[in-house]
Amino acid sequence: MANVTVIGAQWGDEGKGKIVDWLASRADVVVRFQGGHNAGHTLVVGDQVYKLSLLPSGIVTGTLSIIGNGVVLDPWALKAEIEKLEGQGVSITTENFAIADNCPLILPLHRDLDGLRETAAGTGKIGTTGRGIGPAYEDKVGRRAIRVCDLAHLDALDTQLDRLCAHHDALRAGFGQPPVDRAAIIAALREIAPFVLQYAQPVWKRLKKVRKAGARILFEGAQGVLLDVDHGTYPFVTSSNTVSGTAAAGSGLGPNATGFVLGIVKAYTTRVGSGPFPTELEDAIGQRLGERGHEFGTVTGRKRRCGWFDAVLVRQSCAISGVTGIALTKLDVLDGFDVVKICTGYRLNGKILDYFPSHSADQAAVEPIYEEVEGWKGTTAGARSWADLPAQAIKYIQRVQELIETPVALVSTSPEREDTILVRDPFVD
Repeated sequence: MANVTVIGAQWGDEGKGKIVDWLASRADVVVRFQGGHNAGHTLVVGDQVYKLSLLPSGIVTGTLSIIGNGVVLDPWALKAEIEKLEGQGVSITTENFAIADNCPLILPLHRDLDGLRETAAGTGKIGTTGRGIGPAYEDKVGRRAIRVCDLAHLDALDTQLDRLCAHHDALRAGFGQPPVDRAAIIAALREIAPFVLQYAQPVWKRLKKVRKAGARILFEGAQGVLLDVDHGTYPFVTSSNTVSGTAAAGSGLGPNATGFVLGIVKAYTTRVGSGPFPTELEDAIGQRLGERGHEFGTVTGRKRRCGWFDAVLVRQSCAISGVTGIALTKLDVLDGFDVVKICTGYRLNGKILDYFPSHSADQAAVEPIYEEVEGWKGTTAGARSWADLPAQAIKYIQRVQELIETPVALVSTSPEREDTILVRDPFVD
């Protein structure tokens, strides 16, 4: 049996939550390996809707769920999320949930800095969620972060606080803000520490043990490859690596553990916030896609920008992340269109490109080259086999996999867990 790594192959919001939930019911362990509570997954199970930000999607099914060291953890957001899920009847215990003890913490000062920067940036805003993710990652690589394991040694935190506050006080002064209140930080951490520490452990060791026992491990990514800090539409990206290779570093298992790489791909394209978007539709068709797809961010509630499927971007994402197969989601949103368009290349300064350039000016200037595909009148909603799909919908799927040079492994036809067509089982690669 193979392990599975799930990533978004566009700008996030591809429907990873439903796919991970579907896979988690067949996995033994689910691991979050990067990002923070800026990510959002919506799970629909029967008549219950669960909205997750930090917790791995497997928690809803009672599957062992682990937050890896590659995640930046807001302990107060975690507590609120756990309490909300417990109110929905989800049991979260030390038996089915663990946090890496070397996981960096997001502190109130990180949220403050995030907001101050975005406000001061004016038209140069990147469009962050304002949750302190970027500043927390900066402190991690700057070697001044406070980590989960430090919560058990708060009386010995002075040296780390000296380094942390020396950095942040200078930045805050530049924004006309008072220095960091060290006493308030210690008090807040002392209050939250017992809650977090009950789940803390060296998760690499636990993962090694369950893997040796033959457990099926599902690595759950957040955001999407096009938001990767190296490979995304820089600077309009997140602060972590979202590609599949991060599953190894962000969990404590080696790269040979990541297994089948499943890229989640929406049947059209969406993006939240600022940044280039070659196939964006600012017309009635874009409005229709957004309304039918309920395109609002799970975490922020922000309206998503919508456009036609961009095969160039997805092909690039699949290559960069070594995607084994894709899960095509929200196919039903395209039901009823007379014509469906697919971007197959770009024009830039008179040249034809078959890739997305790295420079932001070039990214903003490219013009999409479209191929038109006949639409379908029948419905794909709720389909669970190829026989349930209109012939033209099948042709669209086949054309997509040809253009992105990656086979389709799953097709999702509604938010419901069981409305899924299984083409290739990632767990038995």
